[in-house]
Amino acid sequence: MDISIQHSFLPQTDPEASLAFYRDVLGFEILNDVGYGEMRWITVAPKGQSTPSVVLCPPAADPGITEDEKRVIAEMMAKGTYATLVLSTPDLDSTFDRIQATGAEVIQEPVDQPYGVRDCAFRDPAGNHVRINQAG
Repeated sequence: MDISIQHSFLPQTDPEASLAFYRDVLGFEILNDVGYGEMRWITVAPKGQSTPSVVLCPPAADPGITEDEKRVIAEMMAKGTYATLVLSTPDLDSTFDRIQATGAEVIQEPVDQPYGVRDCAFRDPAGNHVRINQAG
């Protein structure tokens, strides 16, 4: 079987703030930017890559989601427990320093985890947990 990851979806509540974080802070490129009414889907990926990509999407855009479910999603996003993106870099410490210097919200400074990974973590403007591992 030959399967690969094409897109992953992360919710965003402010398209411009999310775009600024992924484009200007993380250095991702915009692959697509689609609007429909008040909603906007922005596809981004690390420079020079088209897949896998991340689609920054309106939360709860599915018409089948109830108002109670929308409320729960909003609450989880506000706490940073709704979605996570894990990235990797060959130089974790300098990447951390560069991202922190932009004013991004730090969740965890670089640390060697007991399970063998060195990583750090930030929150994006929508509250998504963005974890970065040391590539090895």
